[in-house]
Amino acid sequence: MTEKTNSNSSSDSSSDLSNSEQNNQVIHAEENSAKSAALTAFTLVRHDNGIAHLVVDVIGENVNTLKTEFAEQIDAVLAEIKADKTITGIVLCSGKKDSFVAGADINMLDACQSREEVVALSRQGQRIFTLLEQLPIPIVAAIDGTCLGGGLELAMACHARICSDNVKTSLGLPEVQLGLLPGSGGTQRLPKLVGLQKSLDMMLTGKQLRAKQALKAGLVDDVVPNSVLLNVAEQKAISLHQRGKSLTKRKLGLMDKLLENNSVGRNIVYQQAQKTVQAKTQGNYPAPLKIIDCIRTGIEISAEQGYKLEAEHFADLVMSDESAQLRQLFFATTAMKKEQGVANVTPEKITKVGVLGGGLMGGGIAFVTATKANLPVRVKDINHKGISQALKYSYQILNKKVKRRFLLNSEMQKQLAMITGSVDYTGFKAIDIVVEAVFEDLSLKQNMVAEIEENGHENTIFASNTSSLPIGKIAAKAKRPENVIGLHYFSPVDKMPLVEIIPHEKTSDQTISSTVAFAKKQGKTPIVVKDKAGFYVNRILAPYMNEAAILLLDGEPVDKIDKALVKFGFPVGPMQLLDEVGIDVGAKIGPILQADLGERFAAPAAFDKLLADGRLGKKAKKGFYLYQKNNLVKTLQNRLKGIKPGQKQVDESIYSLLNLKPMGSLSAAEISKRCTYMMLNEAARCVDEGIVRNARDGDIGAIFGIGFPPFLGGPLRYIDKIGAKSVVAQLSQWAEQYGERYTPCEALVTMAENSQSYYS
Repeated sequence: MTEKTNSNSSSDSSSDLSNSEQNNQVIHAEENSAKSAALTAFTLVRHDNGIAHLVVDVIGENVNTLKTEFAEQIDAVLAEIKADKTITGIVLCSGKKDSFVAGADINMLDACQSREEVVALSRQGQRIFTLLEQLPIPIVAAIDGTCLGGGLELAMACHARICSDNVKTSLGLPEVQLGLLPGSGGTQRLPKLVGLQKSLDMMLTGKQLRAKQALKAGLVDDVVPNSVLLNVAEQKAISLHQRGKSLTKRKLGLMDKLLENNSVGRNIVYQQAQKTVQAKTQGNYPAPLKIIDCIRTGIEISAEQGYKLEAEHFADLVMSDESAQLRQLFFATTAMKKEQGVANVTPEKITKVGVLGGGLMGGGIAFVTATKANLPVRVKDINHKGISQALKYSYQILNKKVKRRFLLNSEMQKQLAMITGSVDYTGFKAIDIVVEAVFEDLSLKQNMVAEIEENGHENTIFASNTSSLPIGKIAAKAKRPENVIGLHYFSPVDKMPLVEIIPHEKTSDQTISSTVAFAKKQGKTPIVVKDKAGFYVNRILAPYMNEAAILLLDGEPVDKIDKALVKFGFPVGPMQLLDEVGIDVGAKIGPILQADLGERFAAPAAFDKLLADGRLGKKAKKGFYLYQKNNLVKTLQNRLKGIKPGQKQVDESIYSLLNLKPMGSLSAAEISKRCTYMMLNEAARCVDEGIVRNARDGDIGAIFGIGFPPFLGGPLRYIDKIGAKSVVAQLSQWAEQYGERYTPCEALVTMAENSQSYYS
């Protein structure tokens, strides 16, 4: 094979090289060529077979992202391609390892000062990708690694797409997660490739597809090993050139024909999508409905109108407060990934992990350690049943992924092999960090510390997953207290992104940094918090939950309270959350908070009746809601009442148990406001007391730990939005009406007096 770079120099390679060796030579030559090209992210590498490789390699970046300034570079390279009649096809590929194009640079959106600028930016992206699509010769995207957002829009503008079977290869349009929509033609091109229903599913959820899923959906034309990716892409370009760029039409299933091939069927799809969106977003996020509008316009009216509307809706969303907050959250979490637990303290390398306790938490911790951190983990339990539970936890999650073709069976077996179990401490001498997930009993946890100090090595970190016990007390009898730290996960561990890292007074900086690094390897977002009652998340959650309970006792119905907070933006209401977590768990944490922090944390005394009645929540199938399966008669009765199958029903006996008549006089807005303002007040106290390091960590902790509405940016950003003066005035009014628990904290009062805010 002979290669020609921009300077038309050529070099011969032996004809007897394997495909893999040839491919490696091509990659190295193209990487060198891309690096030598002055100040351009796009380099053209010509080959004797008439196929040129267009290499995307953004200088100085770990991954490729599309930037505004690339427009001129792309225009120039497309002009060069058109002018060279020897080029009969293009393979678009990346110079980065495990990354095709990760998306567009979000910073360029924040740089836009007006809606008109954003419209122009979107139209420019559409124009460039249309030029690519209209090239007189075929262009094939060779995708290895992440291909998201603007990267997928770029790939969809090509005439074919071949992707590697690399486990890191993923394709998707996740813009909705930033309160946006694909603004460079994605809403118009994706439906043509994968159909109306699949495109709605992908864009409305931000779902990413693995290679085989993308092939099944029709998003890519072939999936091949990375070693032959470029060769197969070249052959595809040659084939398309020979048959005149004619594209393979998507195969339609029966449901596709019924719902997508006629306007009546499509209307049903649009209406159902709108209903689903409304139910999930409660109208708090404008992006999903605008995505549906763009797709509908492009299909039902014209592509031209679809592109125009896409640019306009994209601009409206970029300028919206919801997207601004979601983008700020993205920047904040990105910045946190670059931080260490303690500045300038390099974490120790962790190679082996231990978990004490094989229950739900222990099983979840073992799962993320093996599958996310890719570290071997030993689960220690007092009996084999606990170990079996931990292994079952991982097997069930991974097996679902295999069934959905998200994971190969061989990969599942490999990951499961990373988890082993033991009823003693065999092998613990080699373990670098042990995560304790046993019962909330102080003496038991202190015994665990002593046993790990005996059976581990001198630097083994002991990380307690306690939700309420002070870490200082757990470490009180330790020989090496500097190795003891809190590592508080949230349930379910495989889904909840947050962990709280809780050092006590004697925890070493090395232990803090190493634990933070370990949590990040598990795919978690860690915040370092002070060792004080409730830490951060439970501390700000408790007043919110208590207020909901007080409203219930004042006669507000259970479902009305929950619906009010879901409408506000929480994923579930406080009463349902209490059922999910366990009413008994809340009862244990309450007295600890009350003893350390005062009477404002006192839970309503009437709740003792719930525990006495065996109402522990979902796990006991008895709480605020019904969890027993309905018989046929009950199902029919519910249908007559308009209650849908699967819809949660309040256990009406809760009212007689608490001697209540659920009349309900407050509006949904008043209910959500009273509960939420209690959380805001406590979050302000936590920042003031240094429980969290800064407002940013406080906001991330609330969003990732308890689902505070992301579109509001977190409790501290929400205080800024309302204004400290307004928050203080409202809390003061309620303090006079309902009691001292509403008294605004000193930090908020000072902010109000000085017109201050948490963020500039």
